[in-house]
Amino acid sequence: MADTWLIVGLGNPGPRYEATRHNIGQMVMDELASRRREAFRAHKANARVVETWLRPGAAKLVLAKPNSFMNVSGGPVAGLARFYGTEPERVVVVHDELDIPYDTIKLKTGGGHGGHNGVRDIAKALATPEFPRVRVGIGRPVGRQDPADWVLDPFSATERQTLPILVSDAADAVEMLVDEGLVAAQQRFHAPRRARVRTTTAPVSRDRGRRCVGVTCWAPLPGRPRPRRRR
Repeated sequence: MADTWLIVGLGNPGPRYEATRHNIGQMVMDELASRRREAFRAHKANARVVETWLRPGAAKLVLAKPNSFMNVSGGPVAGLARFYGTEPERVVVVHDELDIPYDTIKLKTGGGHGGHNGVRDIAKALATPEFPRVRVGIGRPVGRQDPADWVLDPFSATERQTLPILVSDAADAVEMLVDEGLVAAQQRFHAPRRARVRTTTAPVSRDRGRRCVGVTCWAPLPGRPRPRRRR
């Protein structure tokens, strides 16, 4: 399937982890699926997938959320790549990144794993690190908190005010990477936010007064104004 792109959002399975920093890659998958009004289904490669399109007549997308824990993501990703006949250069991995400030997106192909065990395991399973990555910044903890604990905590109250915008921007980055290529996506998303020109507007959904990204919802803070999309 030469025109098929496998888009993988990393995270840990289960309700305990779905709103944590480590699962932002899966939040981006939920956003991409929501834009297309699609629901995830089980796949034999130990993952949940949505088979869809970038847009009618354009590239086919397989959105995937491994059912494995983060550190052993490679097996499901390699299994899906074999099933769909997708080469590594069309396997896009969306993941959290400690060494990038919160509310920042960076894209690259190949290179090291930067200590991210999910990326490390995928590179091992695919027998190459040469796959595109959309790296969503979560920043490092302030003080002495262990980063291993930090990534498994939910986003802070302050971060949650802009999290839907960050997730939407990351979904835009995935779409632009597939549609226009890595360099074009880097030029847009590595620029300061005010310099970006948005091509996709995805409304934040509401669930009985809670704010949601895909299937992840949280209650708004009392007395806080609704955040406005920054340009």
